Amino acid sequence: MPLTGTYLRTLDDKRRLAVPKRLRDDFGDPSVDYLYIAPGTDRSLVAYSPTGFAEFGTRFAGKTSHQNYLRLFYSSAERVDFDGQGRIRIPDRLAEYAALDRDAYLLGVQDHAEIWDKATWDAFSSRLNPEFDRLANEAFMAP
Repeated sequence: MPLTGTYLRTLDDKRRLAVPKRLRDDFGDPSVDYLYIAPGTDRSLVAYSPTGFAEFGTRFAGKTSHQNYLRLFYSSAERVDFDGQGRIRIPDRLAEYAALDRDAYLLGVQDHAEIWDKATWDAFSSRLNPEFDRLANEAFMAP
């Protein structure tokens, strides 16, 4: 099932982030008790289920031209476990990469979730929302 939605969350002092039950369920396996968090683009973080993380890796199998990206991506990725309240702890170095403060957005983006600092996402979406029609046309025209 595709991951969708925008959820405003507050990180606590231990950098724990509550993942909404609906989003947890949409990862596809109700028994999933951990995710993989890694650097994304535009200073965001990406979160994959174990199955999604494995599928991500198969996209690059045998593509040595992407080796440097894969080194950076996988060396920074970390497994994070859900606690009893459905929260994950964002590792310090990844929180610093994404400049996460107290308020963060958790976004469903088809096969993964993204975690953005609120101010960073607000600036990003304000800049690109006026371009939505053009971006949609480009996406639908792409082979």
